Amino acid sequence: MILLTGGVKSGKSTYALRLSQKYTKKAFIATAEPFDDEMKIRIKKHKSERDISFTTFEEPLEISSVIRSINNDYDVIIVECLTTWLSNVMYYKKDTEKYIEDFISSLSGKEIIVTNEVGLGIIPSDLLSRKYVDYIGYLNSRTAAKSDEVYLMVSGIPVKIK
Repeated sequence: MILLTGGVKSGKSTYALRLSQKYTKKAFIATAEPFDDEMKIRIKKHKSERDISFTTFEEPLEISSVIRSINNDYDVIIVECLTTWLSNVMYYKKDTEKYIEDFISSLSGKEIIVTNEVGLGIIPSDLLSRKYVDYIGYLNSRTAAKSDEVYLMVSGIPVKIK
């Protein structure tokens, strides 16, 4: 299992696709929802970057269920991205801690997981943002601990940290 973290537009998605090239049976779990026109454009761009060898599952919330249901059918599963998924969990007022634990327990070891590193900035001024930063830090830490490899993407360059 590989975790790719880094800033926004740091090359995580491109690197995830590159890492998956050696596999034949590939799944892609997309967590983004097209809430506005700009997000629709981002989603369309991401879709165009994937070739037809991927089976895509668009799931904004129940990614643990998807992982469990497809695990035996694919050689690799890209999950993109935890940052957006966590936003969805909080937006829909789900039990965040339960969802995080369920996600961690669903991991099979064949995932390439994309997330953002949000802990390098200042502490946010509002409560919701602070909760989000705390949860994504916890989620990223738990995922990294379970991962075989962890890369920090910096300006399109993968820096192996585990």
